[in-house]
Amino acid sequence: MSQENVDVAKQCIDAFNARQVDAFTALTTPDFVWSPSMVAVEGEVFEGSDGIRRYFDSLSSAWERFLIVPDSFREVPSVVVMLGRLSGHGKNSGVPVDASLGMVFDLHDGRIARIRGFLDHAEALQAANLDSES
Repeated sequence: MSQENVDVAKQCIDAFNARQVDAFTALTTPDFVWSPSMVAVEGEVFEGSDGIRRYFDSLSSAWERFLIVPDSFREVPSVVVMLGRLSGHGKNSGVPVDASLGMVFDLHDGRIARIRGFLDHAEALQAANLDSES
């Protein structure tokens, strides 16, 4: 496993959880594309630094707390998969969220070019051409 790529993915998650937009953006390529885990429901993909800021703004308006809780990381060349959970608490609704989360980080020259989120670990592994046994 390339520890450098895994470290970049971990730094990205840390920046996300701390809502450090500039630190998060610094880890991405200029043509970065983010398909969050709810893209199938919400239909919105976020692109570039403007998209990153829009996504963080939408989180802060809807969630009192919304964290990525990583359990494990797997890697194939230029791709890191994080398997873990989403943990959150709605700002206005008070509804708690605890859901399975898989994230696929596509890296280019040590920076994140794309993140794809999945609410199913098997789907995340499949998207990265890994199977649940590897």
